[in-house]
Amino acid sequence: MPSAPDMQLWDPRGAPTVAHREIYEDLLTLKDATILELGCGAAEVSRAIATATPSADITALEVDTRQHEANLAGPQLANLHFALGGAEKIPADDETFDIVLMIKSLHHVPGDMLDRALKEVRRVLKPDGLAYIAEPVFSGAFNEILRVFHNEEEVRKNAFAAIKNAVAKGGMTLVTEKFFFVPVKVENFAAFEKRFINVTHSDHRLSRAQMEEVQKKFAQHMTPQGATFKTPMRADVLRKSI
Repeated sequence: MPSAPDMQLWDPRGAPTVAHREIYEDLLTLKDATILELGCGAAEVSRAIATATPSADITALEVDTRQHEANLAGPQLANLHFALGGAEKIPADDETFDIVLMIKSLHHVPGDMLDRALKEVRRVLKPDGLAYIAEPVFSGAFNEILRVFHNEEEVRKNAFAAIKNAVAKGGMTLVTEKFFFVPVKVENFAAFEKRFINVTHSDHRLSRAQMEEVQKKFAQHMTPQGATFKTPMRADVLRKSI
């Protein structure tokens, strides 16, 4: 089993290109599990699990009030519950969940709160519970477009360092780390702007020069079928140490 010093930010060797759902379904036992998703966003993952696994009971937590209201206004499922709150102060009792999911959300936690957030994850996990933390790696053509207006390279590295720190301190044990690519297809630049610039969780105000540069970089990948990118991801599965 790898120790914290052996953990790698990214290793593309043999990394498959798959839908993210295939990864977490392979690494986690979702049936009959009590699950918490932190930073659920539009709750695509929580809704997918709730629909595919009716025996799972899922709480989807979101810190952005606008997105939380949108989640409440959308279709509701009996085994999916929405709540407002952040990872650094989880509104749940100790040892409540079998699984905690953080999917592309840890790097959004303020840097000085990363260690606290992972301690909170450990607190709400049941004994031997699992944390599944999937983070995008800041590499590749798609991220080079994002770099123009939203450079997350440093915060993503900080998130990885916090995961390693949680393992090194002994509160969590690394079960596995998985490297993979997720295909991202964008129909046109208008769709890119809607999905990645005009988001509720960040206030992206691009200058005219930035917008022109983003459009130019995006256009290099356009085909009659749209633009398709392979975005690198790393998933860490951590077990709560007793």
